[in-house]
Amino acid sequence: MKKNKILIVDDQPDNLYILNERLGKVGFDVITAGDGYQAVEKAINEQPDLILLDIMMPGISGFETCSTLIANERTKNIPVILVTALSGPEDIKKGLQSGAFDYIKKPFNNTELIARISSALRFSAANKRLLELEKINTFAATVITADHEIKQPLTLINLSIAAIKRHLSQEEPDKDMINKKVVIIENAARSINTILEKLRSIKNPVFMDYVNNLKMIVLNSEKENISE
Repeated sequence: MKKNKILIVDDQPDNLYILNERLGKVGFDVITAGDGYQAVEKAINEQPDLILLDIMMPGISGFETCSTLIANERTKNIPVILVTALSGPEDIKKGLQSGAFDYIKKPFNNTELIARISSALRFSAANKRLLELEKINTFAATVITADHEIKQPLTLINLSIAAIKRHLSQEEPDKDMINKKVVIIENAARSINTILEKLRSIKNPVFMDYVNNLKMIVLNSEKENISE
């Protein structure tokens, strides 16, 4: 079974050692960082399951580090628990506003620490499942939408090709009729290309009911679907 990876961020080596030892004993894979800059770099490269982040650090504070992590596309879904001696209401408020999942006051006991970590990891796992389900549903809706929207122009193309073949089999093919069918094929091909371009450009899909509990993507709401 894969171990959960935890990134511990603290500028005090003794604190890193203590947390490393405690978490290692209960089966976590631990990595460490000595400041906010290292924390962001390691979070991006190592992709930990959770981050324990001290607030009082040189360079950039834990608040700033947390905000940076939440703003980064590659780390925004990693839960952050702030671990600090700052325990005033304004400090807690500022920590949560920076995007932290939870807040542990120093000194803490081992039972509370593990309980908070376990809670954050459960939340993260559930969030990952929801994100994967959302991706699957969006993919399915995209396939259904493409099938629905492209079916008509494809039918026109097939019918026009069949008509062209019939005319070409005649001793004196009707060139005007063939040209008309070619125009229909060209228009249908452009329609397909337009549909595919719309699907490729959608960033925030708007869904509508289709059949049998399936969804389609609304292609006529470009303002809602396409990010500017």
